[in-house]
Amino acid sequence: MGAGHAGLAASHFLSERAIDHVVLERGEVANSWRRERWESLRLLTPNWQSRLPGLHYDGPDRDGYMSMREVITFIERFATVSRAPVRTATEVLSLCRVDGGYQLATSGGPIRCRAVVIATGACNVPVVPSVREAVPDSVTQLTPFDYRWPDLLPDGGVLVVGASATGVQLADELRRSGRPVVLSVGEHVRLPRTYRGRDVLWWMDACGVWDQRHDEVDDLDRARRLPSPQLIGTPERRTLDLDALSASGVELVGRLAGLRDGRALFSGGLRNVVALADLKLDRLLDTFDEWAGTTGVDGAPERFPPTRLADSARLQLDLTRGEIRTIVWATGYRPDYSWLDVPVLDGKGRLRHHGGVVDSPGLYALGLPLLRRRRSTFIHGIEDDARAVVDHLAGHLAARL
Repeated sequence: MGAGHAGLAASHFLSERAIDHVVLERGEVANSWRRERWESLRLLTPNWQSRLPGLHYDGPDRDGYMSMREVITFIERFATVSRAPVRTATEVLSLCRVDGGYQLATSGGPIRCRAVVIATGACNVPVVPSVREAVPDSVTQLTPFDYRWPDLLPDGGVLVVGASATGVQLADELRRSGRPVVLSVGEHVRLPRTYRGRDVLWWMDACGVWDQRHDEVDDLDRARRLPSPQLIGTPERRTLDLDALSASGVELVGRLAGLRDGRALFSGGLRNVVALADLKLDRLLDTFDEWAGTTGVDGAPERFPPTRLADSARLQLDLTRGEIRTIVWATGYRPDYSWLDVPVLDGKGRLRHHGGVVDSPGLYALGLPLLRRRRSTFIHGIEDDARAVVDHLAGHLAARL
């Protein structure tokens, strides 16, 4: 289920094993990239990391970052070269367990099968806090799914809520368009774009941070909920952290704590939040330096100054006075399992699985955070995950013969 990079990777390995299958896609190949992304978005990973089973980036700019259109083309090309049996415009309406297998009701008719791989993604539905109901009607509210480019927003200031990768990128683009921008900052992961002359994600890859397995993580639940790092893919490989944003004129405030009488109320703990992010960055750089010292990688260690903050951040913002005309809720995403009629969700609506093997025989998942390794949700991380999941699936089918 799903013809993004994860579903197509599963199809690749199923074909290698001559397992008869079909890939169901509610829209088109790479549908989320086509319908649920803003126009200027680029991958956070450099092009040399854009690889799928049997297909690697082969363009002239290995250190660049794919645009949204380039990602769509890359995934389409993978679907073509792997000859994936994709059925587009086929929405799954329900999935239930029957007779040792599964029955799917789809917009194209019923399907019976012995196994299912759920590769519908982790970002199907934007998560918006319930306080949105208290926002005055005069303020337009958007999620990243609704946002396309700044000119489509009402004139005036913008409050961006959330400071992970999506939030900082949108705050940056909106500020560069000339708008006043206030960024509400909660827990975040600070990263420089480059470190010791190399892309920071080269270091994550080379020193094995991304190779850490799900069964090696102390607090797996928390690790799977970590915000995406504050990164942006630009030709000049610039760093986009809170310092860069405040230097451009973005006003930083604390986590949105509530809305009362048309006023947005912000936490007073901003300084503690950024101090924790700075501390974690230094610990990560220590890991890089230790690895570099044992392998002889050149370059001198670097450290970055603590995040600069104003002497005092405002704690309230009156949304009725016209200073803010738009709120962008960059507050995360969640999968959509509303169609799933199999009891495999936990109390918080998350899929129960162990390394992609779901708690129902013959049911599998791909493309979720830290599914098997820390790199699971990235394009270059899907090959190993898909191979392992299909290996288990093949064993399941063989045991039933």
